[in-house]
Amino acid sequence: MKPGQTLWTKEELLLTVNLYSKIRFGQMHASNKDVRELAAIIGRSPSAVARKLGNFASFDPKLQARGVKGLENVSKLDKQIWQEYTNNWDELFIESEQLLAQKKNTTIEALNPTEQYEQDVLLGREELRPILVRLNQTVFRKMVLSNFNYKCCITGIDQPELLIASHILPWSEDAGNRLNPRNGLSLNALHDKAFERGLITISEDLKIKVSSILLNSSVPSICDNFIAFNGKNLIQPKKFSPEAAFLRRHNDKFKP
Repeated sequence: MKPGQTLWTKEELLLTVNLYSKIRFGQMHASNKDVRELAAIIGRSPSAVARKLGNFASFDPKLQARGVKGLENVSKLDKQIWQEYTNNWDELFIESEQLLAQKKNTTIEALNPTEQYEQDVLLGREELRPILVRLNQTVFRKMVLSNFNYKCCITGIDQPELLIASHILPWSEDAGNRLNPRNGLSLNALHDKAFERGLITISEDLKIKVSSILLNSSVPSICDNFIAFNGKNLIQPKKFSPEAAFLRRHNDKFKP
């Protein structure tokens, strides 16, 4: 370690990996306003935060598969925090959001205001803690949409009002991955509903599969919006790749 440098704390790393999960891959640089804001909060320079984001990128399997190495010289604590965070996403994400809200002297609710068009459909009608509902509506949406560069991963539609952060596994089926971006797809409202009903699915190699119920249709709108995409590749996520195990479970509900 160079003279004058201080070791990163677990708290600082937790806040930084929180930012990593929400920021677009191409925006992890020192001039980004979110990077600069976090730097001020934790008392680090923006360039130091940007480098640490690059360190976390070196652990991301999706980026590794794309040949993106991220920055080297990572610490054991960097890797530990990354593993803890990604293996226990919901609990650690909430912890990091609570910590961020505390540092900013605010609440999670105020930290994550909900726009009218961000009212995602919640599956599984059980009573949920308000904090989880809010995080689903805002932060999960932000993580998932930024992962697909704010585009529908099937059609490329990029109008925010038409996009939904769709859970691959519904809330009612996996309480531990409700906020995991690897359990999310950025879909427009029409394809979100078709995905929910098993009329389309995504294979483990990220190809779009359309049900024969739609493939046998001659309706022009069905042809344009569904049949035309059958067998095509999903628009690639920038960081978090959809979890293969989640896709397999959704495939079981697919109506071939």
